[in-house]
Amino acid sequence: MNTMKNILKLLEYGFTVLSLMLYTGGPLTVIVSGGVNEGEAEFYQGSDNTVIKLVFLLIYFITFLLLVARWKKVIYTLSKDKYILVMVCIAVISILWSYAPEATITRSLGICGTTSFGLYLATRYSLKEQISLLGWTFATVILLSLLFAVALPKYGIMGGIHTGALRGIYNHKNVLGKMMVISTTIFILQALNNTKNRLLIYLGLSFSVMLLLLSRSSSAMVNLPIIIGLIIIFHTWRWRYEVMIPALIAILTLIGSFYLWFNENSDVLFGAVGKDATLTGRTEIWAVVWNMIWKRPWLGYGYGAFWFGGDLSYEAWYAAGWRAPNSHNGMLDLWVNVGLLGVFIFVFSFLKTLVNAFICLRYRNKSQWFWPLIFIVYLILSNLTESALMLQNDIFWVLYVAVAYSVLIPTEESINTDKVIHFSKG
Repeated sequence: MNTMKNILKLLEYGFTVLSLMLYTGGPLTVIVSGGVNEGEAEFYQGSDNTVIKLVFLLIYFITFLLLVARWKKVIYTLSKDKYILVMVCIAVISILWSYAPEATITRSLGICGTTSFGLYLATRYSLKEQISLLGWTFATVILLSLLFAVALPKYGIMGGIHTGALRGIYNHKNVLGKMMVISTTIFILQALNNTKNRLLIYLGLSFSVMLLLLSRSSSAMVNLPIIIGLIIIFHTWRWRYEVMIPALIAILTLIGSFYLWFNENSDVLFGAVGKDATLTGRTEIWAVVWNMIWKRPWLGYGYGAFWFGGDLSYEAWYAAGWRAPNSHNGMLDLWVNVGLLGVFIFVFSFLKTLVNAFICLRYRNKSQWFWPLIFIVYLILSNLTESALMLQNDIFWVLYVAVAYSVLIPTEESINTDKVIHFSKG
């Protein structure tokens, strides 16, 4: 009996790791595309994603069965925060006013399945277990990315306008860069609170940084030092009040000084990472999308309808002067998808999660409680110049849902929440 339980548990862990890897965007997308590169006509025409859709439908189905098996905890967890559920309902209902109903039907099914998987992570695994599973996921991503680069360079290394940049198991170097920022963070958190497998953890950390650099993703290279700095800064949140408050004031002063310096030297800094003041055309597409938003400000154009490839997309591409795959800003894409109503609901959800993440970090002394706050900050950073907010079959939405519910679920550590954890400066 115990043997059967262990086998089922192992199979469930395997399903979770495999699904997490697929939600990161690899390796099916780059394989199905035939390894096309940005700048090639095929890159913009898209490819037959039937296999990918079938794989994710299978993941949705298995996830549904696993949620049903723990339905009491699922209902309890959903009752603690209804904002995410309301957002998903708005996406589904937007079929009624969608500019492209066929796109909204397909993609709203995807966001339901993606949200369900995030809920499954939160209700099935503790935060420590989630980080462990993410560690195994990114270890697999690293191994496969190295294999693709060496044995299948057509798929693993970019050609075209980004010739020589590593993309691993993804269809673009920037995706690999984003994933390696998360991977580096996960391995750092494991190193802070793990006395076992330290060699494997440090290997994972080293290869994560190496792949990030080889990807030549400028946004990832900027975001990683910020995330590492925040891990250090957030330690002050656990200090005694008489030490914490002066430290936070000093940190905020330094951040303000850096912001002023950055504004004065932004052109030089952008040039150093190969960007211009328009962030490679992003500011132009932002202006175009902003104008389109005000034509349907309250409910948007329907979930997933704006960039579906119809008249709306072509109008935006023509006005911007280039074929953008999205708005390159998460909040703008959320707005065109579900309108100002959806944006307000997300902001409420985000602020609630942010406050809970701060509370958990303050009163729970394990390193895994850095993860909710770090991820939330990275979610903000990654959505400033890219779009990774409430997307179907996307790891960022999976992790946001998992984090939002995980900080609400009672743990053994939360029994003595009245006791403040004191950390000395030394």
